[in-house]
Amino acid sequence: MTTNSALTFDLAAYLKDRALEVDRAMETFLPAEADYMGNLGEAMRYGVFPGGKRFRPVLALAAAEALGADRALAMPAACAFELVHCFSLVHDDMPCMDNDVERRGKPTCHVAFGEDVALLAGDGLVIHAFEVAAATAALAGAEVAVRVVGELARAAGHPGMVGGQILDMHAQRHGVDRAGLLAIHQAKTGALIRGAVRAGALVGRASEAQLEALTGFGERVGLVFQITDDILDAGVDPDPISFPALFGMDKSRRMALEATEEAIDLLRPFGQSAQPLVHLASYLLDRSV
Repeated sequence: MTTNSALTFDLAAYLKDRALEVDRAMETFLPAEADYMGNLGEAMRYGVFPGGKRFRPVLALAAAEALGADRALAMPAACAFELVHCFSLVHDDMPCMDNDVERRGKPTCHVAFGEDVALLAGDGLVIHAFEVAAATAALAGAEVAVRVVGELARAAGHPGMVGGQILDMHAQRHGVDRAGLLAIHQAKTGALIRGAVRAGALVGRASEAQLEALTGFGERVGLVFQITDDILDAGVDPDPISFPALFGMDKSRRMALEATEEAIDLLRPFGQSAQPLVHLASYLLDRSV
């Protein structure tokens, strides 16, 4: 989905630069590798580094930028959402969940440190995320920080990611219809993406109309993220609880395209300052990994 502005916007460089900024900030937020806690700090860092594209925190930073705000103000919020995402990966990989032994080319946390330490490392990450989110107060004020913490709790907890995981587990055992699949991924995947965008918007002092538009953007991007994930997985490890399985490949692709177009249309009032968000949405639709 190439536009004329894509010729002048280097998304690869933008993603790389923002991911490096997030990683530098994460270094300051995380505990030391070795201290009185034994290897807990090391295991927590192991679950965070090396990371992927840092898509969720980059969305938070880009949302703040779309409102003309200094993205540094959104960094604690951005990192808090990434810490929750990393916690979810550590726990998802464990034997009681997906029982994966490798992630991003290295042993998963429970393989490297044992199940007990991995469980506590995940707990440490998700709890620490709220302390990091609260650091927003020093940059953007206490009222904004309270709202950011609330966004993080709703996105991560039973209304969001955790609840979505339970729905997914039930669907894997008992099946699901199309409406159920959408409900799963609005919570399991979409809530954290939506919340990251909203957190960046809150730090950027969005008006109610701006927050509504960016919320709609985040919801649609979350949907596209999951659909394209399912499409990429369909040729490698088909899942009966997926968009291609329930909607068909052609319909899934149309849904992703329509959601991307709607997401980008919601950004029009923000003008050029929203170009990073525009290209992040287009990237999801066209990605191959």
